[in-house]
Amino acid sequence: MSYVPLSGLSLRDIEYVVAVDDLRNFSRAAERCGVSQAGLSEQVRKLEQLLDVTLFERSRRHVAPTPDGERLIALGRDVLAAARNLLEAARAHTSPLDGILRLGVIPTLGPYYIPGILPHLRNDYPNLHLRLTEGMTDTLVHALRNNELDLALMALPAPSEALETIPLFEEAFLGVFPATHELAGKNKISLKQLGRPDLLLLEDGHCLRDQALSICPTVPRQREPRLATSLEMLWHMIGAGEGFSLIPRLALRNRMDFESLITVRPLSEPEACRTIGLVWRASDPRASTFRELGKFLRQNAPEGCKMYPT
Repeated sequence: MSYVPLSGLSLRDIEYVVAVDDLRNFSRAAERCGVSQAGLSEQVRKLEQLLDVTLFERSRRHVAPTPDGERLIALGRDVLAAARNLLEAARAHTSPLDGILRLGVIPTLGPYYIPGILPHLRNDYPNLHLRLTEGMTDTLVHALRNNELDLALMALPAPSEALETIPLFEEAFLGVFPATHELAGKNKISLKQLGRPDLLLLEDGHCLRDQALSICPTVPRQREPRLATSLEMLWHMIGAGEGFSLIPRLALRNRMDFESLITVRPLSEPEACRTIGLVWRASDPRASTFRELGKFLRQNAPEGCKMYPT
């Protein structure tokens, strides 16, 4: 194979192309990259000329990669990931847990777990600076695979073989009912009792919805299931008597406004829980550092949660 010089190939141009593919819009891609739309468009055209390939099909209302574009953009993502890994490996060599760490967390965990763990992290890793991002599982997995995040906290198992995980702790689910609900008077609830049409769920995309359905397999199919957009909205719906739901234990810390309106009951089955883990790209050269951080988080499991056995 003849030698092909790389002098005309720029990592920045590849970043522009990936941004256009992510957002399917040249204007928003330029805003993300901090350049003018005209400048970004010109660099994308130059890259197309260099590669002798049209990467995008363009119209006033439509931007989409061509078949050749899809293949080459995927390779471009790998190039950017390798370049970032080069920088991260060099940084990890001198200070494994110093500097900025981009951490994603699912919304049904972040507000209830992060405030409690931050003081421990500051004490043991004073030079570690977390850049936190909240997002649903699929969004975090996409960001991890595209090297937009370093780590993520989510419920296991992680939905990708390209990710490595370390389980941290088990968080029990509790039944939360309106104070006047017929199940609110029972001391302990069995999962068999939860297969009712008034079970409230979160919208599609929340892993908590899938977990609730997996441990309540007898829930009747409804044409129009009652859904909540967030855990906070779920609290309001239960407090208003709309139905009941399963709530992770840590989220009970935010129930103060609903004390007189709701009743919390434990579930009799030990499997009614979720495992929270730390997740990263299997190819990341900082894996040993992330395992060290995972062990630290496991040893500082929040009160009321069971540390995952080593």
